[in-house]
Amino acid sequence: MVEFDKPFASYVYEAEDLHGTEKLAAYLARQALPGTVIALDGDLGAGKTAFSQLFARHLGVSDTVNSPTFTLIKEYEGRLPFYHMDVYRLSLEEAEELGLDEYFYGAGVSLVEWASLIEELLPANLLQIYIETVSATARKMHIKGRGEPYEAWVSVLQENGVS
Repeated sequence: MVEFDKPFASYVYEAEDLHGTEKLAAYLARQALPGTVIALDGDLGAGKTAFSQLFARHLGVSDTVNSPTFTLIKEYEGRLPFYHMDVYRLSLEEAEELGLDEYFYGAGVSLVEWASLIEELLPANLLQIYIETVSATARKMHIKGRGEPYEAWVSVLQENGVS
């Protein structure tokens, strides 16, 4: 398991509807740099893939972004390469064989759905988002950032919210 030197910076964002979710996705896509890793979790149907699609759109991906549940990793071109991963159906051992470090430390943005299932393989510095269903349309996003630039992103959210 990865050892961490310091705790996460955290922020809770409440989205009343998909438009609210899009505002957060757009903010994060604007911040994204090569090597960005976003670990996304939440219950089935909470909106992980919807968040991923909105993030990709704001990263400049013009292709249709679908859930990579059966292909595991889908690669898209945008302002930065976008690596959309879904590890729900993988064991930790199978995930280890995928060479995820090449994505995590590469030139693009890695967004991992069901990331908690491979927590041991994730980089120490990352942005975690847990999507909680509040109602049919509302979501609560529990955002945690560790290391730079993620702590700075969370600090901006704490001070200014999403704009």
